[in-house]
Amino acid sequence: MESNVLDSISSQYNSLTHSEKKLADYIFSHKTGVQHMSVANLAEVSHVSETTIHRFCKLLGLSYHEFKLALSQAAPSPGLPDSNKPCAISNNGLKNICQGLYQANIDALAETLARFDESSIHQAITLLSKAQKVYCFGQGSSNIMAMEAWARFATVSSSFIHIEDSHMQAMASALCRKGDVILFFSYSGATKDMLDILKPAKSNGASIILVTHFSASPAAMLANVCLLCGPSERPLQSGSITTKIGQLFIIDCLFHGYCQQNSRACAQAQAATSQATARKLL
Repeated sequence: MESNVLDSISSQYNSLTHSEKKLADYIFSHKTGVQHMSVANLAEVSHVSETTIHRFCKLLGLSYHEFKLALSQAAPSPGLPDSNKPCAISNNGLKNICQGLYQANIDALAETLARFDESSIHQAITLLSKAQKVYCFGQGSSNIMAMEAWARFATVSSSFIHIEDSHMQAMASALCRKGDVILFFSYSGATKDMLDILKPAKSNGASIILVTHFSASPAAMLANVCLLCGPSERPLQSGSITTKIGQLFIIDCLFHGYCQQNSRACAQAQAATSQATARKLL
């Protein structure tokens, strides 16, 4: 058995079809980048069909998700510890580890700011300001970010709603109407459950604001506005803090822009919610 997925591709290379060799060549040249791509992204940049990609993975005995995980283990991103080997950073000393994490979080903010698009932020704030209801949705670790957004906006408006369960999200989506907004958090923008939620909402006329890393993801094709966050995240780093730092920055930008656009109503609401919570303090 080959030691890793790259060795497996090499051993089968001569028996691959022309399209499969084209895909293999791209993977060898972009080992790190492919780890972050959806099937649609990879098909677009490698100039092969999605069917070719799925067939290629099947030859390796893997699903596409399993292939990305295997690639991540075979080709760790340069400058990052291997997430599958936590002991790899144990000899660096706690202070050095903390300093490295601090720098990684600073870099996450810088990368998100570099992808900042002012017109998209303005468009998102306008949609949020005019919305009758704003559903804050996400799945897995992205649901934590959806809850963070709801908790932030709940201090100034009762229009924001958070639903944790994916079945209940689907039900709410099915009842969305024009004038409603879904604020969805998904790093990949390429999960089946998410598309099952967004497609009915889109058909019903609701607007979609997507916070993601990939501008060409399937969910991005449905979104009215895409807000891009950094940094890159490997499959084995799913739910990393640095990714959340970038998303939290976007939430804060949306919140302050919303408050600026609705200053009087937000000031009154903040005064009311502050008084309500002040009674709970000792």
